[in-house]
Amino acid sequence: MAKKESNADLLIATILSGIEDVKGEDINILDLRDIENTVCDYFIICEGNSNTQVNAIVNSIQKKVSKELKDKPWHIEGEDNAEWVLMDYVNIVVHVFQKHIREYYDIESLWGDAKTTVVETKY
Repeated sequence: MAKKESNADLLIATILSGIEDVKGEDINILDLRDIENTVCDYFIICEGNSNTQVNAIVNSIQKKVSKELKDKPWHIEGEDNAEWVLMDYVNIVVHVFQKHIREYYDIESLWGDAKTTVVETKY
């Protein structure tokens, strides 16, 4: 019997599809489930080249998740300046950065114990 995809797996796949639809770059998934006292199970981190592209990524994720899964983020922060937008889907938190802000905060290294999956993009 085929294994049914979990809600988290479906949400991750839908978020990744939303990022790829508008050519978000350098996508990483951090699996935080084996780390104690984390605020969520996964971080999805990506970047855009401008505040326009960061907003396009955020909008694409929202539309795709809403349409396909009938879900919406619990909270969104950072849309005003679009340098670092955080989308909180409770168990999955999406970080959409501009490159220079991502390099400055380097949150991947802060969560160095997390299992990291680099997502290969098709473009």
